[in-house]
Amino acid sequence: MNRDQRRMLRVTSLGHLICHFNMLVFPALVLPLSHGMGLKLAQVLELSFWMYLLFGLTALPWGYLADRFGGKPLLSLFFLGSSLSALGACFFVWQPMMLSLFLAGLGLFAGIYHPAALGLISTRAERVSMAMGINGMWGNLGLALAPLAAGLVNWLWGVKAAFALIALVNFFGLVVLLFLPFSFADKPEEAMSEENGKGIPWPFVIMLLAMTLSGMAYRGTTLMMPAFFELKGQAWLMEFSLFKGLSGNLLATLLSSFIYLAGMAAQIAGGMVGERFESKKAYFTFHAIAAPCALLSGLVWGSLSGLMVMLYVFFLLGMQPIENTLIGRYTPARLRHAAFGLKFVLVFGVGSLAVSLMGYVEGAYGVEAAFPVLGLISMMVVLIVFSLLRKKKPDTACAADKIQKAEKPELQV
Repeated sequence: MNRDQRRMLRVTSLGHLICHFNMLVFPALVLPLSHGMGLKLAQVLELSFWMYLLFGLTALPWGYLADRFGGKPLLSLFFLGSSLSALGACFFVWQPMMLSLFLAGLGLFAGIYHPAALGLISTRAERVSMAMGINGMWGNLGLALAPLAAGLVNWLWGVKAAFALIALVNFFGLVVLLFLPFSFADKPEEAMSEENGKGIPWPFVIMLLAMTLSGMAYRGTTLMMPAFFELKGQAWLMEFSLFKGLSGNLLATLLSSFIYLAGMAAQIAGGMVGERFESKKAYFTFHAIAAPCALLSGLVWGSLSGLMVMLYVFFLLGMQPIENTLIGRYTPARLRHAAFGLKFVLVFGVGSLAVSLMGYVEGAYGVEAAFPVLGLISMMVVLIVFSLLRKKKPDTACAADKIQKAEKPELQV
């Protein structure tokens, strides 16, 4: 990679960390907010509905704007708008309606990141699968740091400080973008796309269906995992003397952070598998392993249940670099930002229905029923993705990655 490509990957990777940090602080604060506001858990969960809905629904228009004006200006707006929204949430944290409003703003500006950044990587990186894996690894670091930092900051200084931390982190991202410039004089190459004609290729349509359900599974997982471990994991965590004396919320956030750190390895593994094996088969395999793990979490108890949840999250996160690579192969470069925008409209927009679904499941059946329900959703994804394997046309994503691997271009971050 040349200097601009390395800088692009560094900035987008930092942005990925911050984007998921923005979205994952709130779930770690659900129980403290519930106690502080005197609201039920389901009522606090509903405060985040517009945040997650706008995070997804705005991705398509942000993607079209990125195709027209470039990804870099949009990333600047992402950092600035997210910082200001988090600052507003800090000042109005105990007023439910105002908190919901500023959370919605946080989701609105965070919706910029994925179409802007992944479009840049897909059209500019030399080894797309590995670049997506590296970028995904940093996103997982954000997933891991968010519950850990939120739990620790809440424990030390309270909920308001957790939202102030979001504002500071986003401002730091803006500073890095301004002092680490990158630019591209050439136009994106179309050679790596499998579909460069007019219209939407049917494999991409199938993937959109699968990604919609996968988005519900992802959102439900990130929303319910801290509460699941806080309410159901304390008994076996307390068996270890290291954890004695810590609050249940901090224990849950520590365990959630550990799982997301393991997800960093999953992202790299997904990038490596996406390069070495046929992308469609690798994508199917990751989903096929994940679904039974979530289903089994409801049939076993104690630490084994926690292990099943961990495995589910590992493969759910590990498939993402493969998925993003396939999107790049099935769409033309001139519409790449919009294609990723359409993906995240469904993944995070329609997927935000998981907020209401998880609220209903928790209220009716308890938090222990959340992951079996998510497992059923993942089984539906497996059935949909299976139809991709019946496509007889050679997988150019796999072929292109093999060519890149043979050339062994330097990949540095």
